[in-house]
Amino acid sequence: MARYTGPKTKISRRFNEPIFGASKALQKKAYPPGMHGRGRRKKQSEYAVQLMEKQKAKYLYGVLEKQFANLFDKAHRKGGITGENLLRLLEARLDNTVYRLGIAPSRRAARQLVLHKHILVDGELVNIVSYSLKPGQTIGVREKSKSLEAITTSLSARNARQFNWLEWDGKEMVGKFVSEPERDQIPEKIQEQLIVELYSK
Repeated sequence: MARYTGPKTKISRRFNEPIFGASKALQKKAYPPGMHGRGRRKKQSEYAVQLMEKQKAKYLYGVLEKQFANLFDKAHRKGGITGENLLRLLEARLDNTVYRLGIAPSRRAARQLVLHKHILVDGELVNIVSYSLKPGQTIGVREKSKSLEAITTSLSARNARQFNWLEWDGKEMVGKFVSEPERDQIPEKIQEQLIVELYSK
């Protein structure tokens, strides 16, 4: 699966957000990358602001351009508020849910677990990171993988990450996608309306 493999710190500084996890670089260099990062930059156009928001969402969730466009199209056809639908579809991805449950410390690590066949959905092995979960489905760790250090270490630190639309049984290492999240439950700082405006041009 294609994915972003470039410099992570540069991306985080561009958006002034810990896109790929906590980074000391954001504290040391609280300005955009590049030779003009510290200088006064010209005011961004409306299009540039909208594009930046879309790029931020793509990097946060680890989704490529074509995948993102397909998700937006699906969100638009779903009915209701398109921007909120888009975020719900991104949250329902298997890799994101594995991360949210605390099985992996980051979305990138969650993708690796899914691709390497450590994750079960409703008791069946699923290695498709973009798999879209439906309310009521369960997400578990394969029996042979329950003792993996990467998983046990991540789960030991999960007490700070609780989400209303997910349930977790630590004893069985099984979670449940209870319902689609409401917008105010999603912690990501994304202005989804800007993305909708961009695609509406």
